[in-house]
Amino acid sequence: MTRSLHSLTPVAPCDDIEGAVVTLLRWIGEDPDRDGLRDTPARVAKAWREMTSGYDDDPAAILSRTFDESSDEMIVLRGIDFHSTCEHHLLPFHGTAMVGYLPGKVVGISKLARLVECFARRLQIQERMTRQIAEAVETHLDARGVGVIVRAHHLCMGCRGVRQPEAEMVTSAMLGTLRSDAKSRAEFLSNSK
Repeated sequence: MTRSLHSLTPVAPCDDIEGAVVTLLRWIGEDPDRDGLRDTPARVAKAWREMTSGYDDDPAAILSRTFDESSDEMIVLRGIDFHSTCEHHLLPFHGTAMVGYLPGKVVGISKLARLVECFARRLQIQERMTRQIAEAVETHLDARGVGVIVRAHHLCMGCRGVRQPEAEMVTSAMLGTLRSDAKSRAEFLSNSK
């Protein structure tokens, strides 16, 4: 089930978010009416709509168009760039994902990238996003095994707090054969280098 950002609140979304941005600007000591900030509330509303558009995406629909192909070999797509927003501080994190699966059904590779975007464009934590991608591939492609590795830099660590901008978080999810069979897991992991 997907939730529309527009259905989360009964008030007009742009009016509400723009007012919140004006409040935030005043809270930090800025004048929301000065020239450089006059259009900022509308720009922020537009940016947040785009950055959270994943709530409107349905993983089942993304992975629904499959090809009548059979393959008993692993399929891996790596280097999938993404940007997401950490739900703890509402700050961005960005990185790359690698998705591999032993197919039941075969899907176009762009669909794997769209699936990553679907989950990245929601308020997230990296661990959950990694698991959600793997579970969606397993469920909707009847995959015998799935592996997902996500590497990301988090601004909540880079520009505040411990201020470690070069720190990279790596998460993985292994399901099915990639979890239970060491040889399959090793084959998948060899693609991550």
